[in-house]
Amino acid sequence: MFLKNKKYLFDGGSGQTLMEMGLETTGDLWSAKALIDKNLHHMVLKMHKEFINSGSELIVTANFSVRRRLLKRYNLLDSLEAGIRSAGQIALKAKLESNKKVIVAGSLPNQGNTYSPIQFETEETMFQYFHEVAKILNDYVDIFYLDVLSSIKEIKIALEATKEFNKQILVGAHLRFDGKLPSGESLNDLFKITNQYNCCGIISACVSPEIVELSIPILSKQKLPFGYKMNLFKNLPTSNKKSFNTEGFEGEREYEDPVELLGTRNKEYGIDKYTNFVSNSLDKGVTLIGGCCEIKPRHIEALKTLF
Repeated sequence: MFLKNKKYLFDGGSGQTLMEMGLETTGDLWSAKALIDKNLHHMVLKMHKEFINSGSELIVTANFSVRRRLLKRYNLLDSLEAGIRSAGQIALKAKLESNKKVIVAGSLPNQGNTYSPIQFETEETMFQYFHEVAKILNDYVDIFYLDVLSSIKEIKIALEATKEFNKQILVGAHLRFDGKLPSGESLNDLFKITNQYNCCGIISACVSPEIVELSIPILSKQKLPFGYKMNLFKNLPTSNKKSFNTEGFEGEREYEDPVELLGTRNKEYGIDKYTNFVSNSLDKGVTLIGGCCEIKPRHIEALKTLF
């Protein structure tokens, strides 16, 4: 089984790392632009290599933003398959050229609004979407990663859609301020589902440090390797009861830089504090550690001595 019997260091947030490297995006296309434009593929390759060289033992394909709803807004739906395929090809190339033991996880992102359990498609259509992404990525990845999903219904559909490919699944569940999924469902309810499929781990995905701490005691009750991909956003809509909105915010406005909209905690969580946080979590049984938005290669490199 992948991700078993040792601690694993994952990568961080691909979109904002690319933007820090100089990617000039369009609206909220972010990393999708670098995958759709062949002239920008070298940036994605460099991004993956920087994470690998910083110590990442698992990298996630960068197609989180290559989604039907998003591309449709920019009249780029014809680029969907090429963008997803490029994500798989570039991640695999980074792995092979690194000559290191790296696991490539194929991103199967939320098919609606990010951080929201509300779906605008039928179950059949959602199944088709997840299956489509998995089929395109299958030849390039070692496992699939359910990338920031917000309800048990969506997670179960994604698990069903990937069954035929016989790959293990890392489940990345987004959690809100109270440690529950944005749908209001509990992690204990989720465990009943993950036990029925070929899952190799479960993590809280794109969550604040406070929510990571809430989730660890609950995740430790089940048998799969567990951990988190933590973000350092300041005003994530699911992180505070007062601002929580099940409809999410994606699509309400276009924004070049997510930090403009959501703020950052990078000053509050400098490298030393971030490293101490991770170190303390490892003492609590966590074995899967990675970053999400606002976590760059320099953060991952600072963690190498812990692994």
